[in-house]
Amino acid sequence: MVNETAILRMEGITKTFPGVKALDDVRFDVCAGEIHALAGENGAGKSTLMKILSGEYLADSGTIRLKGKAVSIANPQAAQKLGIAIINQELALIPYLSVAQNIFLGREPVKRYTKLVDWKSLNQGAKKYLDRLNLDFGPETPVTDLSIAQQQMVEVAKALSFDAEILIMDEPTSALTETETEVLFGLIRELRDRGIAVIYISHRMEEIKLLANRITVFRDGCHVGTTGISDITIEGIIRQMVGRKLQEHAPAPSNQSEKNLLQIVDLTSRRSGLEKINFSLAKGEILGISGLVGAGRSELARAIFGVDSADSGDIVIDGRKVKIKSTRDAIEAGIGLVPENRKEQGLLLNMTVGENITINILKKLSRLLFLNKKKGLGIAREYIDKLKVKTPGYMEKTINLSGGNQQKIVIAKWLTVQPRIMILDEPTRGIDIGAKNEIYALINELAASGMGIIVISSELPEILRLCSRIAVMSQGKITAILSRAEASQELIMQYATGGLK
Repeated sequence: MVNETAILRMEGITKTFPGVKALDDVRFDVCAGEIHALAGENGAGKSTLMKILSGEYLADSGTIRLKGKAVSIANPQAAQKLGIAIINQELALIPYLSVAQNIFLGREPVKRYTKLVDWKSLNQGAKKYLDRLNLDFGPETPVTDLSIAQQQMVEVAKALSFDAEILIMDEPTSALTETETEVLFGLIRELRDRGIAVIYISHRMEEIKLLANRITVFRDGCHVGTTGISDITIEGIIRQMVGRKLQEHAPAPSNQSEKNLLQIVDLTSRRSGLEKINFSLAKGEILGISGLVGAGRSELARAIFGVDSADSGDIVIDGRKVKIKSTRDAIEAGIGLVPENRKEQGLLLNMTVGENITINILKKLSRLLFLNKKKGLGIAREYIDKLKVKTPGYMEKTINLSGGNQQKIVIAKWLTVQPRIMILDEPTRGIDIGAKNEIYALINELAASGMGIIVISSELPEILRLCSRIAVMSQGKITAILSRAEASQELIMQYATGGLK
């Protein structure tokens, strides 16, 4: 437990949106030189509280005290002046500007007489913060040339340029590899040691246990508890988050057939960097695809689904070779794909829940150019009930739903076409613990019904929890296919990094 006087205290914070009480008389504090984790399911209120702290929202009531003094945070600029910076899950950088331009955007130093940008001072100022973070790229580097992890570091440098004393990090590792995550953790600990207060929001309990000093849990807009991280288990955190003990879902290979449903034979794609990929998938099997970011996992999914064409190799379904040159071919062959980025690739966010669920079967719902809306809405309701989608109704815009419920809608969209093979790419990214368990239960149900399922995930505990076999990829190749019994996080990582072949 941290004993220092809190640098920040938020007390009695209440925030109501039309029909929803997002925060109800909550409290939160953080100390200088502390990493304080904030956890809760989607909709628990943690993001709303941080938006109030960073000036995006105004609280309906409550007080914010900074170093003992009551402050008003009317907008993001006011938060920055008070030394509060936020790094959101979706980074706010302009790709084709340089690192230095992004760090000082809107605050560029200008020459005294001409009032033109002083590029030398701009780059020197940025370099100071890059050096402070031990970064190996220069201030003139275009952001588009950086990896996601490096872009995250630019966001940290930008925060430091505001002399931030409180740094909010929202799901900072969601798109990072294990190695990149370790580098980020080292940086966060350095910031803590320099006296900066870090508020760390994550759905990954293992990260929180590894990194945080204290943890505060929210549920349904209320403060559930604040605990020293050494005084609570992961199971205890989850119980506070969801108000119940979650059911562990073991792999479901009991209904798995010995006959191959899908065979991939010597699949090669120069464009995607795939080289002689070979694996099989049985009816009722959950097969995991693991590997580091850039190993070719998503590229493999896209090649099987016909998004990117393969140069050679065969796709065999039920013993018959099929030609997949387009996504239409894949759908007709009985394959569905839940893509990695649901918001950009899986959903039309401004369309309704019902429209998204039925979008793949519009042809079946049409007769003589007229759409049978009544039938479509019946199907939408059926899948909303079946997948337990939390929504005010099928007419609700999809953009208004939580990440977990959006993911269920993507899955529902594919279930309407009744695929025999489902590929799920990062099915629980950015989803809270409770929703994850519901997705896991759904995956097991689909496998038990005889569907062949491929799960691509960066989370090794997820792969080990769900899958009966794990194919490990490295540099566009499959380096190992492990049974659930022999697989471990350490062994998977050895094959993923090229340590074993």
